[in-house]
Amino acid sequence: MTTRTSIDKRSIWSRILSQGYLWLLLFVLYTPILLIIVFSFTKSKVLGNWTGFTIGLYENLFTGYDLSDNVRVDPNLYRALIYTVVIAFSAALVSTILGTIAAIGIFNLSQRYRKGVMFLNSVPMINPDIITGISLFLLFVFLGISRGLVTVIIAHVVFCTPYVVLSVMPRLQKMNPNIYEAALDLGATPSQAFRKVLVPELWPSMISGFILSLTLSIDDFGVTFFTKGSNGLETLSTFIYSDARKGGLTPELRPLFSLIFLTILVLLIISNLRTSKQIKK
Repeated sequence: MTTRTSIDKRSIWSRILSQGYLWLLLFVLYTPILLIIVFSFTKSKVLGNWTGFTIGLYENLFTGYDLSDNVRVDPNLYRALIYTVVIAFSAALVSTILGTIAAIGIFNLSQRYRKGVMFLNSVPMINPDIITGISLFLLFVFLGISRGLVTVIIAHVVFCTPYVVLSVMPRLQKMNPNIYEAALDLGATPSQAFRKVLVPELWPSMISGFILSLTLSIDDFGVTFFTKGSNGLETLSTFIYSDARKGGLTPELRPLFSLIFLTILVLLIISNLRTSKQIKK
C-alpha cells in the first residue's frame, strides 16, 4: 500500500513538473511576441514605454504618413516588405514543387539509398545559416552571377526545399502505394496519375511544407545578407538590421510584426484543421 502511494505521488509530481516546464517554455517563447502586439497599440518611439492606447501606428503603416508628427514613414520599409513577400512566395512555391518531386523520387529508392539521401537532405537543415550564405555567395561570385533578387530567391529555395521533403515524406509512407499503380493499370498516364492521384493525397503535407518555407524565408537573415548584393535590395530582416544600427527601430515595425504573426498563425490553424479532417476521413 505504501509503495503504491509513493508511486502515485511520484507520478503526480512528474506530471506537475512536465506541465510546469511546458508552460514555462511557452511563456518564454510567446511573451516577446505578445509584448510586441501590446505595444503596437501605443505610439511610443521606444518599446516598453506605454503612452496610451491608440491605433496610430496601424494608421501610419497603412497610409504611409504620420499625421501627428507631419512626417512620412520610411519608404524603405515598404520596399523591404514588398521584396520580402515576393521572395517568400516565390521561394515557397518553387520549394514546394521541387521538394514534393524530390520526396517522391527518394521514396521510390531502395531502403539503403533512401537512408543515405535523407541523411544528405538533413545536412542543409542543421547547417548554420552563415555557412550556407557564405557558400552560396562564393558560388555566385565564382560563376560570375551578379547578386540581386534572383540570387536571393535561389538561395531561399536551396534551404527551404529540404524542409518540404521532410514534410511530404511521412505522408508518402502512410499512403497506399497501390493507388498510383492502380491508376496506371486503368489507363492513366504517369503525369495524369501524378496530378489526379498523388497530388490530392499529398496536398495537406504540401501545404504544410509551403507554409513552413514561407515562414523560413520571411525569417531568414544570414543567407539573404550574403546573397542580396549591393544594389539596394532589402528584405525585412536586413532592413531591421540596418535600422537597428542607426540607433533604434521604426515604430511601424511593431504593427507590421503583429500582422505577420497573426497571418502565419491563421494559416497554420487552417492547415492543421484541414490535416485533422483528412486524417478523420
